[in-house]
Amino acid sequence: MNSIFRFIAIAHTVYAYGLSDLFRLLLRSSLLRILLYLVPVPRRMRSIPLPQRLRMALEHLGPIFVKFGQVLSTRPDILPAEYAIELAKLQDKVPPFDSEIAIKTIEKEFGEPIEELYAEFDEIPVASASIAQVHSAYLFDKDGNRGQKVAVKVLRPNIRRAIEKDMALLRTGATAIQYLFSDGKRLRLREVVAEFNKYLHDEIDLMNEAANAAQIKRQFSGSHLLIVPETYFEYCSREVLTIEWMDGTPISDIEELKRKKIDLKKLSRSGVEIFFTQVFDYGFFHADMHPGNIFVADDGRYIALDFGIVGSLTDYDKRYLAINFLAFFNRDYKRVATAHIESGWVPADTRAEELEAAVRTVCEPIFNKPLSQISFGLVLMRLFDTSRRFNVEIQPQLVLLQKTMLNVEGLGRQLDPNLDLWETAKPFLTRWMKEQVGLKGMLRNIRREAPEWARILPALPRRLNAALDDDRALLKRELAELVRTQRRQTKYIGWLVFIFLCQIIFFAWKFIKG
Repeated sequence: MNSIFRFIAIAHTVYAYGLSDLFRLLLRSSLLRILLYLVPVPRRMRSIPLPQRLRMALEHLGPIFVKFGQVLSTRPDILPAEYAIELAKLQDKVPPFDSEIAIKTIEKEFGEPIEELYAEFDEIPVASASIAQVHSAYLFDKDGNRGQKVAVKVLRPNIRRAIEKDMALLRTGATAIQYLFSDGKRLRLREVVAEFNKYLHDEIDLMNEAANAAQIKRQFSGSHLLIVPETYFEYCSREVLTIEWMDGTPISDIEELKRKKIDLKKLSRSGVEIFFTQVFDYGFFHADMHPGNIFVADDGRYIALDFGIVGSLTDYDKRYLAINFLAFFNRDYKRVATAHIESGWVPADTRAEELEAAVRTVCEPIFNKPLSQISFGLVLMRLFDTSRRFNVEIQPQLVLLQKTMLNVEGLGRQLDPNLDLWETAKPFLTRWMKEQVGLKGMLRNIRREAPEWARILPALPRRLNAALDDDRALLKRELAELVRTQRRQTKYIGWLVFIFLCQIIFFAWKFIKG
């Protein structure tokens, strides 16, 4: 029953924000388009552009739809540029829930009163979003006094039930769009919704975030670029996360950063280096690097927060990404095209020359320009618009990477409008490729694989012999089957010859007698 009421609320929102105009443009059926012409657009919406109406409708529908809109804003292969830009404005900010509920959640998770868990706990939240809210607190030190200051993140009540209801409606909507919209199959919205569902469920299990934070902290231990807060696992559960409190300047507060004499140009380059280090050295990266999750320490290092969304890449992904990036930097568009074909990102029968020409048309104008004059995000959107002709399917493992790259570009532009993203990243990628392909890479791979070889090599002769025995047994079975088939065919041919001879004798006898 609740789902029915929610569906009615969504339908009313579609009407109230005049989204029938949007559906009418996309529907495959002429009859449905005609019927939608009968649905009036509210007068107050007629002067508002469709992309803005869509953003307003998603904000009205609540936090899950806001998050889904944010995901769509990073998918320029699905949405036209003007829609992606508008949806990027969606803000994941909602009023806080009752602090008493937060305290009861903490006490339920750990089975102790809040006074025995934390030396101090501030009931007024310092931040609130669609999934959780954050309180400041202090742990006890070894003498039972006030010790380390921490941030305590508490999941919203009943958030899992709310997510399941809205996800069921999103799945139904994605299926309907696939069959009803003219471009529905290419959009692959059901796959997008499935990925979104996975990210959401990862995000609402705060133990995942605790583990992600611990791994990134370990990777950047002693780093001169990035600070990651300590995770206190004894105060963590699926619904509560306790991490070290971080003091710093929000990266969006440029005036304060200048007042503290932070080198903004160096900071912008460091952001690019952090991103490529995570992606190519570790294959594990913070995938929610918007300004609200990034602070700057007084010594100029980045402070990363909120590790609910991370991405990971295989060695195969990293290799082809590096090849593509370097080919872009070197304007080797033919290599970009062939790398796409080799990696399976485009159909195997794609003509490399045609894809090369399309990529050149998009990318050639952007080089040798400062970041203030180009947008890597817009270049991606144009590339994906072009790639529709070649049936390019965006790989799920790269969706978060694209989103993070857009975040990195935004941070870079904010800090240093003249940052050349390409030139900053190229030396890093060149070094990485040399280490992977050269002698160092070969030796490292040998060291990594040596324990597995030590296990496999002694058993190799036996396995080879077993494989040969299997092959011999298979060959015997195939030969026996061939002999049986030949015998059956010989028998059939013999019967055909016998019948044919009988017919000849019969006709000869009829001829002699007649």
